Amino acid sequence: MTSPVQPSHPQLAVSAAIFRDGKILLVRRAKSPAKGYYSLPGGRVEFGETLHAALHREVDEETGLKIEIAGLAGWREVVPGTSGGGHYLIMSFAARWTAGEPVLNDEHDDFRWLAPDALGDLKVTGGLDEIIRSARALLGA
Repeated sequence: MTSPVQPSHPQLAVSAAIFRDGKILLVRRAKSPAKGYYSLPGGRVEFGETLHAALHREVDEETGLKIEIAGLAGWREVVPGTSGGGHYLIMSFAARWTAGEPVLNDEHDDFRWLAPDALGDLKVTGGLDEIIRSARALLGA
C-alpha cells in the first residue's frame, strides 16, 4: 500500500487541550501520522473555516464532545522528516468540556482523562507537555 501524496505546502491544523474536573483528555492515534501516540484531538482547518469553527468541528467529529474555547495555548510546527510525512502548523487551544462523553471515531483507538502532571510513561507527541502547561495556566486548572 502506498502512502497518500502529501501537499507541497504547509497545512494549518488545530487541537484542543480539553479540561474536565481538573483532568485533560488525551486520545491515542490509531493511524499515521503519530500512530500509537497520545495527543490532543484536532485536525486540519478547511478553506474558509475559522480556527474556532474548525476546532469545534474536529472535537465533535473525533470525540463527540462539546467544548468552550478559552484561548490559544500555543502552537507547534511539524515538518517532514526522513520518512516523509506532512508539514503542519498546529494551533493548540485551551478548552473546557461542556457536554458529552467521549465517543471516538476511527482515527483514535483509546482515550484517557488524566491529571496534567500524571502522564507517566505514555508515548505522547512532541511538545505536548508544553501545550498542556500553557493551557492549564490559561484555564487556572
